[in-house]
Amino acid sequence: MAKLYFRYGAMNSGKSTALMQVAHNYEENGMNILLIKPSVDSKGDKSVVSRLDIRRSVDIVADENINVYDAVHQWSKDVEKIGCVLVDEAQFMTPRQIDELLNLTIYDNIPVICYGLRTDFKAKLFPGSERLFALAHSIEELKTICRCGRKALFNARKLDGVFVFEGLQVAIDNNQEISYESLCATCYFKEIEQAAAN
Repeated sequence: MAKLYFRYGAMNSGKSTALMQVAHNYEENGMNILLIKPSVDSKGDKSVVSRLDIRRSVDIVADENINVYDAVHQWSKDVEKIGCVLVDEAQFMTPRQIDELLNLTIYDNIPVICYGLRTDFKAKLFPGSERLFALAHSIEELKTICRCGRKALFNARKLDGVFVFEGLQVAIDNNQEISYESLCATCYFKEIEQAAAN
């Protein structure tokens, strides 16, 4: 039976690179893959882009209203068989879309591998990630390190180079430079304390 996989990690843990390696492995063995990313992820336009500057075109860019199950069926009309569905930035998928991805494994026997963040910059679960933790057959953490050398768990947001801990969960360019840094718990909470003191 096919499974729904969730491979999560802090930013810069190599999720997109791992996704592209999996896509390559399937294709090297003569299997078709279908690549999905949510439309809210505007980085790379209609491509997945890794930190190593490796790019791959996306087959379906899913806005929040799209039925992913139906979209996969529509896309696959011209394909003999889908070996695997890969989803980048899965934290931005809606809970309903995660249910639809699960349905692909149950009713169509297609493996679905989702890559994404666990939490936002305020250490709150993304709705898509929360649903994946509830439904995924297999959950795997991809690890990266903090600037201090410890395992990074948190995604800290910077606006114009200054750490911030308030704001919308998803930040779209608003004429400020938005960046993120993966931090361990100790460094993350130190930055919260420093931000509160300023």
